[in-house]
Amino acid sequence: MESEAKNVAELLKVGEKTVYSMARTGELPAFKVRGQWRFSRKDINSWIEQQKNTTQDI
Repeated sequence: MESEAKNVAELLKVGEKTVYSMARTGELPAFKVRGQWRFSRKDINSWIEQQKNTTQDI
């Protein structure tokens, strides 16, 4: 069974460690259940859309 973090990492094209780090610092929407990180697909999709709208190329 794949971890939720692995699925998020694949979606964002980053490593799992990056996903955990971003979750820990609050950069990525996530929550813990009994010590394990959980990610809502709806929240992640909303976060991606927000990043598209706020991130500008320099």
